[in-house]
Amino acid sequence: MDPRRAVPRTDRVLADPRLTAAAVRLGERLVKRAVGEAQEACRSGRISADHVADDAVARLPASATSLRPVLNATGVVVHTNLGRAPLSPAAVDAVTRAAGTTDVELDLTTGQRGSRGAGALAALAEAVPDAGGVHVVGNGAAALALAARGLAAGRDVVLARGEMVEIGDGFRIPELLESLGVGLREVGTTNRVRLTDYADAIDDDVAFVLKVHPSNFRVSGFVSAVPVEELAKLPVPVVADIGSGLLAPHPRLPDEPDAAGTLRAGAALVTASGDKLLGGPQAGLLLGDADLVRRLRRHPFARALRVDKLTLAALEATLRGPEPPVPAMLTADPAMLRRRAEDLAAELADLGAQAVDSVGAVGGGGAPGVELASAAVALPSALADPLRATDPPVVGHVRDGRLLLDLLTVPEEDDAVLVAAVRACDRTAGRAEPVEG
Repeated sequence: MDPRRAVPRTDRVLADPRLTAAAVRLGERLVKRAVGEAQEACRSGRISADHVADDAVARLPASATSLRPVLNATGVVVHTNLGRAPLSPAAVDAVTRAAGTTDVELDLTTGQRGSRGAGALAALAEAVPDAGGVHVVGNGAAALALAARGLAAGRDVVLARGEMVEIGDGFRIPELLESLGVGLREVGTTNRVRLTDYADAIDDDVAFVLKVHPSNFRVSGFVSAVPVEELAKLPVPVVADIGSGLLAPHPRLPDEPDAAGTLRAGAALVTASGDKLLGGPQAGLLLGDADLVRRLRRHPFARALRVDKLTLAALEATLRGPEPPVPAMLTADPAMLRRRAEDLAAELADLGAQAVDSVGAVGGGGAPGVELASAAVALPSALADPLRATDPPVVGHVRDGRLLLDLLTVPEEDDAVLVAAVRACDRTAGRAEPVEG
């Protein structure tokens, strides 16, 4: 008998209760695709007709999105390729609650249109009391873009040559400014700039001085830069892009500028990211002079950069709720991390696992050169690829011929998940060579 005749009809397979329920959760398109693939397997003789529904269920994705949760064992706290800051449980809950119909722009007391995202803006203002006004846009680049477009379109901005930086994926500050119709006046040299360089460049066509924190690199040696408190003496406003979103000083990041300190030093406006050291969702923050912020908020370009209700909900919960994961990781106790590594290595001793000291990094273009003391579980490097194929995928880093699973970025409640993933790889890939100390 032709095996193609034994293939069950699509409607019969879809009538399986498991697939009916999956269609509600995932949508009919994804379920029908899985059924079609299972039918093709039956048609080619790889499975029997009795197992088509089972095979289709096994092919169903866990979610209607292709994005997959990943266990970050790289030791990089704000990992750009892994979505930067993981949200706190409070922020995750806030996003879920805001996913339906919300009062994002409605005053429930009056029944009239209300201020969009008032709660998030109030929380941000409370977190940075030195700011006379606050506003939120899509990301850090958008915050700087709005400041440039709203304050300097058709005019010039003064920027030190050593601060004409390029960040991830080829994004360059000078090109952003020029694309917005802003002229750029470069001052100083690559390694040194003086206050007089800025002063000599200022005339009636200059809208503001831009101070950019070179957050993803360091220059050492014969260098000099002008701090914000000196630039604030100039006859034009100072806009400071601090990049990483640190709102207040942090003891482990003494060289990283913070919003409060930068405003107190005299900056008229500070721009920053919300999904880096703040530990919140992707967002761009504008903080500073009330009149400037009000002007930017009402600029037509601000509408194109507006954030959605999910971002507003997550940002407010990040600011008002318990400590998010990123700040917690920055203050993690190395001794506690070492004890966890030793416990996990003992559970995986038959694979030659070892507990080793490690060094983490801030990541996300923040605090370059800062080393965060950590601990890791060392395993055979052959497990690196299969671990990325587990559910959830586990991403570590290979160093000196061995795979390090750095616990700085792994929540303690996920230790059992980490062990299970390694065990699954061991069963699938076979025993690898022991780790050499």
